[in-house]
Order: sequence, then structure tokens, then C-alpha cells
Amino acid sequence: MQQNDYQESAVDRLKRVNDEIAAAAKAAGRNAESVELVAVSKTFDADAIRPVIEAGQRVFGENRVQEAERKWPPLRAEFPDVKLHLIGPLQSNKAKEAVAFFDAIHTIDREKIARAIAGEMTAQGRSLELFVQVNTGEEPQKAGIMPGDARAFVAFCRDDLKLEIKGLMCIPPVDEEPAVHFAFLAKLAREMGLAGLSMGMSGDFETAIAFGATHVRVGSAIFGVR
Repeated sequence: MQQNDYQESAVDRLKRVNDEIAAAAKAAGRNAESVELVAVSKTFDADAIRPVIEAGQRVFGENRVQEAERKWPPLRAEFPDVKLHLIGPLQSNKAKEAVAFFDAIHTIDREKIARAIAGEMTAQGRSLELFVQVNTGEEPQKAGIMPGDARAFVAFCRDDLKLEIKGLMCIPPVDEEPAVHFAFLAKLAREMGLAGLSMGMSGDFETAIAFGATHVRVGSAIFGVR
């Protein structure tokens, strides 16, 4: 077969990403099992996602509540052990749906959202994995709590709302070295006694693993360009 006759599939790319995660973890002196791959399936339909589930991937990330509600119910009926993580910004008026539908939320970044999630988790009797998003680059256009406010905000979530915060999440500025932001987030998490670090995407997840990422959010490296 000539090289141009072969088109790499999402399943092939998934295997490569898993191999790269294992190699990066080993290089960092970590167990590959300590890194959870969140396959970012936003904008891809069920037909594109199903082969990746069939290949063994069980944790997926979506940006929007409505999109997830539209495409995931049939897949979840078929694969009930799939876990869904909300990795995009959440509006407080979508908190009820988000708590009902997702297993984890990575983007808590203000009191109104935290209060809404706490109320819905109590009302629905659900317990989700929760991450606080930190705007490590202090970018005005980007979601996330400012670094200087992060400690007080996590304390508010824990002490006032009785939320169990698993860890911190960040999206480094596109024009800056991500390692600086990953190192900062890891230090911040250690200082607050948080074990979870949701950081690293398709272009930099290996670097994130070197700095302690427990969750890497990988989309295009698996599903291809959107």
C-alpha cells in the first residue's frame, strides 16, 4: 500500500495519544494510570465518537451543555460506563442541566456558578468531580478566576458551600510558554492541598504531564481538525 492510500483514523490517533501519555508519565517518574485522558469530542457527532468508545476510551469532554444533551443520550444508553466532563464555560442558568448530565465540571470560576452547582448537587443528590478554573495568564477575554483570588475562592467553595474541590484547571495563553503556567498551577494546587490538575491539550499535554497533570484534555490529536 502506498503511503497516501492510508488515512489515519481516530482510533489510530487515540492509540498514539495513549502511548505518548504513557511515555510522558514514565519520563516524569509517574505511573500512566495517574493521568486521565479526557477525549474532547465537542463539535463531533455520535458517528465520529462511537469508534473511539469502542476502542476503549471512556472519558469525554464537551464544551456546551446543550450540544452534549443532544448527542450523548443514545451513546450513553449503548455505553453506560462512559463519563462526561464539562470543560467549557458554564452559565448559572444551565447549572441544573449540567449537574444532571455531567460527571465532572472543570470550569467553576465565580461565586454565582459555585452556589448554583452546590444547590443543584444537593437538590439532585449527585456528587460531581469539581475543578476551579484559574486564569493563569490574567487574560481579560478568558474565563477563570484571577490567580490572586484563587485561594479565597477555593476556601469559599469548601467552607461556605461544602463543595469538595478536586483540583485546579487552566488554559495557558496561546502565545506564551505553557510550562510556566503549568508550573504555577501545580504550585498553587499544592499550597491548597488539591491533588487534581486539569491542564494540557493536544499541543502540550506531554509538558503538562511533566508538571503533574492528572487530567489532560485532548481533542484534535484524537478526532482531527474541527
